[in-house]
Formats: sequence, C-alpha cells, structure tokens
Amino acid sequence: MNALDGKIRGGRHFMSVRVYYEDTDFSGIVYHANYLRFMERGRTNYLRLLGADHRALFEAARQEAPGVAFVVRSMAIEFLKPARMDDVLEVVTVPEQVKGAPSRCISGSCEATSC
Repeated sequence: MNALDGKIRGGRHFMSVRVYYEDTDFSGIVYHANYLRFMERGRTNYLRLLGADHRALFEAARQEAPGVAFVVRSMAIEFLKPARMDDVLEVVTVPEQVKGAPSRCISGSCEATSC
C-alpha cells in the first residue's frame, strides 16, 4: 500500500486524482468517459486497501469458474461541474452493499480544486 492508493476514513475511500492533458478534450475540460476511469481507479484502490488482490481474484475465478467475469450491470452519472487540466479531483468510493454477488459499490468524484 502507498499514498497512490488513497485512504479509508469513516468507511469511505478517498483518493486524489490530478487531471492531465491526456484526460481532457479539445476544449480543455475532462472528457466525460474519463470520469469512469477515475472512479474505477478509486474502486480498485479501495479494494486493494481492504486486502483484495485483483490478480489473485482473477486467477482464482479463471481456475474455479471458467467463463465467469466481474461485470458492471448499471451505472448512472450526473455531471455537475467540469474539471480542467491540473485540477485535483477527490474520488470518494462508498460501499453500499458488500456481500457475495451481487456486490454494489458507489463511486463518485466530488470536489475539483485547482492547485
């Protein structure tokens, strides 16, 4: 674990993400699909901090249940404020339900602040 993984406080996972040029579109704001990448990083790092080893999970699934996959069934995103290059976003991941399948995890990028 390192600082890149973020921190868990009060049952929530917090992780900072800086917006780079590659994350933006021609107008200089974050391309909408990139928010999903930021949120997936938050979810992945949250699970990492809880001790889940993604490589081991995938290997175990491949051996024990070939053809079974981890999938996203649905998502809803509301864009409230655009983020721009060099902004720092705080991605907050909140577990809603964590038990067996299906598990539900809510991720959302919250505040955008300029450095």
